[in-house]
Amino acid sequence: MKQFERRVDDSGEPYMVTDLPGFMLTRLPLLNKSTAFSPEERQTFGLEGLLPPHVATLQEQITRTYGNYQRTTTNIDKHVYLRNLQDRNEVLFYAVLEEHLEEMMPIVYTPTVAEAVQRFSHLYRYARGLVISTENIDRVDEVLGNTPMPDVRLAVVTDSEGILGIGDQGYGGMGICIGKLSLYTAAAGIDPAVTLPIELDVGTNRADLLDDPLYLGVRHERLTGQQYDDFVERFVTAFKRRFPAALLQWEDFSKQKAFTVLERFRDELPSFNDDIQGTGAVTLAGLLAATRRSKRPLTDEVILVHGAGAGGVGVAMQVTGGLIDQGLTPEEARRRVLVVDSRGLVVAGRKGLEPYKEYVAQAPEDIAQWWHDDAPPSLLQTVEGAGVTVLLGLSGQGGAFAEDVVRAVARNSHTPVVFAMSNPTENSEATPEEVYRWTDGRAIVATGSPFPEVEWKGGRHPVGQANNAFIFPGLGLGAMLSRVRTLTPGMFRAAAQALAEYTDPARIAAGAVYPSISSLRRASRHVAIAVVEHSLDEGSAQLEHPGDVAEFVTRSMWEPRYVPIRRA
Repeated sequence: MKQFERRVDDSGEPYMVTDLPGFMLTRLPLLNKSTAFSPEERQTFGLEGLLPPHVATLQEQITRTYGNYQRTTTNIDKHVYLRNLQDRNEVLFYAVLEEHLEEMMPIVYTPTVAEAVQRFSHLYRYARGLVISTENIDRVDEVLGNTPMPDVRLAVVTDSEGILGIGDQGYGGMGICIGKLSLYTAAAGIDPAVTLPIELDVGTNRADLLDDPLYLGVRHERLTGQQYDDFVERFVTAFKRRFPAALLQWEDFSKQKAFTVLERFRDELPSFNDDIQGTGAVTLAGLLAATRRSKRPLTDEVILVHGAGAGGVGVAMQVTGGLIDQGLTPEEARRRVLVVDSRGLVVAGRKGLEPYKEYVAQAPEDIAQWWHDDAPPSLLQTVEGAGVTVLLGLSGQGGAFAEDVVRAVARNSHTPVVFAMSNPTENSEATPEEVYRWTDGRAIVATGSPFPEVEWKGGRHPVGQANNAFIFPGLGLGAMLSRVRTLTPGMFRAAAQALAEYTDPARIAAGAVYPSISSLRRASRHVAIAVVEHSLDEGSAQLEHPGDVAEFVTRSMWEPRYVPIRRA
């Protein structure tokens, strides 16, 4: 049989069965209860004498674990502590994470995960996830069969070329997949037993990694061209064959590859790219919530996206779709969403324009009324010339929103919107305190990384975090429960609308257009319900209508609690 199976007894209570010896139960994080194994389990599995006499409760374990966590000093040490806990006892890990989510999410994921990824080979302790590399791609079916997770329903997959704002990280990108799946479980209650992080190790172009004697990845430069395409094709074909019901999330691919891979496989298996679609949806949600404070329709805004990577272009596409939903024609919507990259405003016909930017490029005749130079306008020139009222930062360039740029946006609107969304913290285009100061407190502010409240003229203003974690866990749960064949654009906009509606009016009035991280699980449930309902309405779900969708979603969410373990 499998290592273990989840079952339900006649009264509807869950339990597990296994034929593993007791010592192995203490070594498998999905089965290990540590000091919480019951007297009956200790007898049945030969654990008597191997554990302390006291049978601890889960809450006692949480208290002890959190006390030890507080004794760590640096954020990276805290990250390593929690990762070691996850590799030892997953129920306890998620119980601690859920109880202290607002404090620990920046440790488990951004911004601390960036440092963990950079030091991944040096911090490595325990095997987690699956590596498909140039050394085993010829045996990819066999490798996929080696995973101890027999019923994978959700995989996060990266090739590590575009990690956060820190670029190519080679094998270290596995840390991103692990962190992302931790949030799927903590935020949306997806059973960790059906999740799988996957690293596509196609090499790295980082000489410092290739020269590092402790680097754990394959030691050659990245595959390119047809070799790369063939590698990904072979992986997808084998993955689909092995796990035909699984949802796949593409994570942190480079700019052009992110779009190419998504377009190539989005109809082959249910899949999405969080950098493109998740970032777009969470941004649209923040803008919709901002309209509740500004009392101005989104269709009146002129929106500038600074940064034309996968995230920036994904945001521009998603916001354009949101404007169309609100009544604009596609042409009107595209004219209101401008994208600026390192060379200036993205304009159609520009020499060397990458294919993935063509959809968001402005027509030269549409900017002719305010720009007459052959060279594309700069960020400041675009803000002033186009009358930009919303500034969205996805450039990965810390301090890119200088004072003159923010003040120019403030001249165009009584309630300017400034989202400095780049991660990690040092890459934020501006700090909330700077934006408040430069706009005399009139701006609606959000950031990608967590920032403290801003004190302004006697008031304290929380800063909303435009974190994809408000979208992808609920979206993934909804798509999995609906058993969709493909993820449609409408699902992402339904998720964005649901998140905007969920955000507390009191937080919006105080300046935050996203919920608090402490309410992430409730927000994810709300998003999942909206995705299931939308997929049922549009006919993309293979799920038979469950009746009460809210109750169905709630019942399907995994909770971090110990269940009885019985001998098979």
